Amino acid sequence: MGPYKWRWVAVSVFIISSTLNYLDRQLLVFLAPLIIRDLHLNQTRFGLLISAFSIAYAASTLFTGWLLDKAGINKAISLAVGWWSAAATCTAFAQTLAGLGICRAALGIGESAGVPAVGKLNGIYLKPEERALGAAANQIGLSLGAIIAPLWIGFATLHGWRMPFVFTGLMGFVWIPLWLAVNRGIPARYADQELAPRRGIGEFALLRHRSLILLVVANVLWMGSYSLWSNWTTLYLVHVHHLSLQETARYVWIPPLVSNLGGFFGGWLSLRRVRQGDDTIRARCQAVSYSAAAFLVTLLLGFAPNAAWATAIISASFFFSLSGSVNIYALPIDLFGPARTGLAIAALTCSFGILQTVISPIIGFLGDHHLYKEVVWVVTIPLLLAVVFLQPLKRKYDGSIPG
Repeated sequence: MGPYKWRWVAVSVFIISSTLNYLDRQLLVFLAPLIIRDLHLNQTRFGLLISAFSIAYAASTLFTGWLLDKAGINKAISLAVGWWSAAATCTAFAQTLAGLGICRAALGIGESAGVPAVGKLNGIYLKPEERALGAAANQIGLSLGAIIAPLWIGFATLHGWRMPFVFTGLMGFVWIPLWLAVNRGIPARYADQELAPRRGIGEFALLRHRSLILLVVANVLWMGSYSLWSNWTTLYLVHVHHLSLQETARYVWIPPLVSNLGGFFGGWLSLRRVRQGDDTIRARCQAVSYSAAAFLVTLLLGFAPNAAWATAIISASFFFSLSGSVNIYALPIDLFGPARTGLAIAALTCSFGILQTVISPIIGFLGDHHLYKEVVWVVTIPLLLAVVFLQPLKRKYDGSIPG
């Protein structure tokens, strides 16, 4: 066994980068009312800010995924974390909508490496049946960022919204040497596979592979729900249930926390089916199907009588959104191996960035016109369709469709 028995320690330390990634990203969301007031914006323009991040995120993610596969995880993630930490710090000095948009676009370029890097790490550190749990553990890191971000609301209300961006940006520069030291002490079990691609799949030829195209389409359809609750919960509670920004702090940390349990639930579902004899592909697709059926609880949101009930329904919705997504993001490792995981998962994150670019102004427009019930349908119907696009992956391993 040797140091490999400490693999989850190494994974946990690496996941701290996801916490910093999401903390930098979510500060904008949780401090949105202050930023909107200071820069004289409305919800539609705020949606354009999210789109600026998402466009840059989508445009750069294939390159950062390729860099992870080409240069190796340590060099690539050190560069990425340094870049996004600098961009997060610079956000504090933006004085106009255009300046803030440039900073958020720069942040998107660096943070596009985050999810592919964790997927690649799971591929080289964890056993195949553990990888959805690894994705769920990463979701804890992401959600911790969303849970920590509201803690800055009180400070920002008294002292302004800028200083939190400086502090959280600087934390990334502390993480880089920490991870490099941990990686030296706890080497990866499958590290020899990191730069050893499977035969028959060239670097960018992978992007034309039918299985990856199906995954990308399913991911686009699925992740609207994730984008909704990651970016709009605070504004939903303010505009629908008429809470003050300080009052939202009582509620907005709950859905991200509950979503962590959903991630582990999804990982447990696929792990259980693997141990019962299913192959990993079929097990993950089935877990996504169960999650989609349960996601229908989201349709109850329009009937929530108060903020507490709304938070409970949002939490359940986020729970099942994450239950499915951890399995979708584990599938590229199963299909293409650790050597191509960076680029394969980057294709998923690229599609998510494109989705968020398109959907954020739409959600903002609907929010400005008090049409949040329609928003729920906008994310629910595509999520159910995502299951359809995963079915050929299950049939593939019955030999009924070509590779």
